[in-house]
Amino acid sequence: MVPLRLLVNNAKRVLPSVRPMSAKAGPLVDLSVDNEGIATLTLQRPPVNSLNLDLLQDIDKALDEVTKNKAKGMILTSSAPTTFSAGLDIMEMYKPEMKRVETFWTTLQEVWLKLFGSNFITVAAINGHAPAGGCLLAMSCEYRVMASGKFSTGLNETALGIVAPRWFMDTMCNTISKREAELALTSGRMFSVEEALKVGLIDEVAADKAECVEKSKNFIKKFDRIPPMARAYTKQKIRGDALDWLKKNRQNDLKEFLGFVTSPKVQQSLEMYMQMLKKKAGK
Repeated sequence: MVPLRLLVNNAKRVLPSVRPMSAKAGPLVDLSVDNEGIATLTLQRPPVNSLNLDLLQDIDKALDEVTKNKAKGMILTSSAPTTFSAGLDIMEMYKPEMKRVETFWTTLQEVWLKLFGSNFITVAAINGHAPAGGCLLAMSCEYRVMASGKFSTGLNETALGIVAPRWFMDTMCNTISKREAELALTSGRMFSVEEALKVGLIDEVAADKAECVEKSKNFIKKFDRIPPMARAYTKQKIRGDALDWLKKNRQNDLKEFLGFVTSPKVQQSLEMYMQMLKKKAGK
């Protein structure tokens, strides 16, 4: 079963030649690059960067832009004060228009393939909560720096009675030990910042977003003396099994998702959830 309700909760290196990037890669993201060739991709869909089709399409275009401009590294972060990304947008699944929801899922697949398999260095500067799809984006990067505070991250699908897709699981198993991933996935565990650091779900803790970005840049600069082609090829070889699985199974994964999202029981659950949101809004 594919995750749906997760969204409800939901030698010295020579610097590459970098062409100027536009300040805005799209209305829902901001893409900039500094004079050292480090790009910063900022999610900016208020209030919590829920991943709808439009935001995913802008992320997809921004990743292409980073590749085209040959940036040596990219920092993924958020403009929201306390949230990195709350995960997938439930409204994309509620009474869906079939063509749009199909495009929504295939775009999510494409974003993951490009981010997880990128040839440039990637770091997530996690400045707040990162549940479900937000955790997936962070884990798809090579390194994670999270701001301290009462924030949490993890894949909590099982706690909601659903099963994460194979490629979500593969991403977590590529990030932390398989044993820790099994325990986390089977229990739907959400990690505090300290717990995430202990198991390796994140790599560093920072005082705030500014320090997250600073530490992210420091990580990218560590590779200045590593030949970029060798680094990229090694990364992609290590991640190859997970990447190859989704590339070979994209249609089956889509079919499973569409069958799940259009089932009457799921739509009934979404209807109840939407009514609950309306009641809360009316208070």
